[in-house]
Amino acid sequence: MRVALFITCVNDTLFPDTGKAVVSLLRRLGCDVDFPKAQTCCGQMHVNTGYREEGVRLARHFAEVFDGYDAVVAPSGSCAAMVREQYPRLGVQAPPVHDLSEFLVDVLEVEDVGAYFPHRVTYHPTCHSLRGLHLGDRPTRLLSHVRGLELVPLEGADECCGFGGTFAVKNPAISAAMCSDKVRNVMDTGAEVLCAADNSCLMHIGGTLRRQKTGVRIMHLAEILDAR
Repeated sequence: MRVALFITCVNDTLFPDTGKAVVSLLRRLGCDVDFPKAQTCCGQMHVNTGYREEGVRLARHFAEVFDGYDAVVAPSGSCAAMVREQYPRLGVQAPPVHDLSEFLVDVLEVEDVGAYFPHRVTYHPTCHSLRGLHLGDRPTRLLSHVRGLELVPLEGADECCGFGGTFAVKNPAISAAMCSDKVRNVMDTGAEVLCAADNSCLMHIGGTLRRQKTGVRIMHLAEILDAR
């Protein structure tokens, strides 16, 4: 299967190891993975802030760049939801984009990817993953098959962490309060690692975790699944 990696802006700029983990994992599972170098932003920031025309241009470019692949995989529920939900409203026909967990479970039909990660982990289902893509228990099913990993439930897991893209910039006090609630719940789990499928939310929560010197690490789902 010929698969294209849609890295997304946040991962390409700040979390390149997540993209490397996706490629490593998919190749190990027999996929032919390509990284189209012409890819750019999907246009989510533009459309969400009222720059529709600019967003449409980026959406059309996305459709051209990723045309012809058997599947497009993104380590970001937020950007995957943008392509699947917003592009049709913009009048742009693009190849379907899969979140990593749904690609593994639904397309490759794999839940045990052969990972080993001997740590206590809790999982935060980000808003776009939960409400936009409706990933359900796919990520936790994958984590439950990781050898050595102890998966502990997170109270209030379905509550937003307060990031919400520009929401955190426009409403910093509310965003910080929401993040504090999330961090308190993370600490109550006793987990060593907080996992999610969106690095943007992990970056937001991770900042508070670091400032409070909690010692809890953040890791994208892809990096845990690629751990050997």
